Amino acid sequence: MNDAPFSFTSHEVARDGVTVMKLVGPLTIGNIFELQKELRVVQPEALVFDLVDVPYMDSAGIGVLINYFVSAEKNARRMALAGANERVDALLVLTKVKGLLRSFETVDEAVDEV
Repeated sequence: MNDAPFSFTSHEVARDGVTVMKLVGPLTIGNIFELQKELRVVQPEALVFDLVDVPYMDSAGIGVLINYFVSAEKNARRMALAGANERVDALLVLTKVKGLLRSFETVDEAVDEV
């Protein structure tokens, strides 16, 4: 499973200032670098990470999300997670990240609330 490809795309939604970034594949140390580079450039008013197609992540993947959260907070931007599966959700709970990051069942809910 470590060889599974990872990709991401982002698009603005109808609500002003909100961008959805769709992540596809496992978010791990082996594939986070392009995403990190993109997140230094993408700085919308609000960013929703669509995790529906992320089967799992490791601590490096969580680190990417936390780093973006810290940067967003410092710069008066918002972020949210949406659609995490049971495995990813359990990891977020175990690492106590879920209590820190806003998390929603669906992308639509996250867009409405962020």
